[in-house]
Amino acid sequence: MAAPAHDGGDRPAWAPPALEPGRMEVALRALELTVRGRLDGLLQGNHLGLVPGPGSEPGEARSYQPGDDVRRMDWAVTARMAEPHIRQTVADRELETWVAMDLSPSLDFGTAACDKRELAVAALAAVMFLTSGGGNRIGAVVDNGTGQHRLPARGGAGHARALLKKVAETPRAPEGTRGNLAALLESLRRPPRRRGLAVVVSDFLGPTDWQRALRGLGARHSLLAIEVLDPRDVELPDVGTVLLSDPETGKRREVHTSPVLRKEFAAAAAAHRDDVARVLRRAGCAHLVLRTDSDWIADVVRFVMARKRGWSGGGAG
Repeated sequence: MAAPAHDGGDRPAWAPPALEPGRMEVALRALELTVRGRLDGLLQGNHLGLVPGPGSEPGEARSYQPGDDVRRMDWAVTARMAEPHIRQTVADRELETWVAMDLSPSLDFGTAACDKRELAVAALAAVMFLTSGGGNRIGAVVDNGTGQHRLPARGGAGHARALLKKVAETPRAPEGTRGNLAALLESLRRPPRRRGLAVVVSDFLGPTDWQRALRGLGARHSLLAIEVLDPRDVELPDVGTVLLSDPETGKRREVHTSPVLRKEFAAAAAAHRDDVARVLRRAGCAHLVLRTDSDWIADVVRFVMARKRGWSGGGAG
C-alpha cells in the first residue's frame, strides 16, 4: 500500500505508543499500563478470556450455537434431547500460549493513529495480559520476512515484558522482502507441543496459502487469529494521482484514484477479507479484527465479552 503514513501528531488516548528505539522502555511500560488499566477485571471468574482452553475434564453440556466448534459436539446429549448440544470443557490449570507474530513489511505501514506493526505489538500485550497468571506460559515465533526468531515459552511477568520488548525491537525488513505466513504457522506445529492456545497476529494480506498449516495447527490447539488492518487496506481515498507500492515486492505504480478505481479496489479488498474470514472459520479459529483507526482495546473487550456470552449459552460471539 502506498498512502502516506500518519502525520505523527497527537495520538488518541486509545492509540498504542510509538515504538521509537530510543524510547522503547518508556513506550512499552505505557502500553502495559494502558492494557492493564482497561482490561483489568475483565476475566473475573474465568481462567482464560480469549478462547476456551482444550481442557482436561468435561464440563456441562449446552445448546449448540452458530460458530461453536463441532469437534466438541456431545452426541449422547444431542440424541437424548433431539437438539444439538456441545460439551464444555474445564480448562487446564496451566496454559501454554504460542504467538505467531507476522511482522513482514506490509505491517510497516499506517495512515491513522499508529502503524500496523505498533498495533500488532499492542495486540501481543493484550494476549499476554489475558492469558497471564496461574503458572501459564507464553512464547512467540517472530518473522519479519528475513527469517524466524523463536522466543521460548516461560511464565512470569519478567519474561512477558522481556518477550514483548524483543518482539517490539524486531528490525524492519527492507522493502521488497516477502513474508511467509504458511511457514510461520508450520513452525508452531513442529516440534509438537502440549495442547494449548495458538495465536496468529497478521494482516493476512496476499494469498491464503497458509490455510492448510492453520488447519493442522487447529487439530491440536485452540486458535485465535488477530487481523490487523489499516483503512487503506480496505479503501482508497479520493486524492487524485497517487503512487502505490507493494512493500513485499517493491513494485510501484502511479494511479489516478478515480471513482471507478476506488470502487473496484474496495470490492476486491472486501472479497479478500471475506475469504480470510471464511478460511479462519473453517479452521475453527476465533477471529478478532483490530484497526489502526479504531479503539483497539474497546474492540478486544467486545470480543472477549461476546466469547463469554457464547460459552455461557447467551449467544455466539
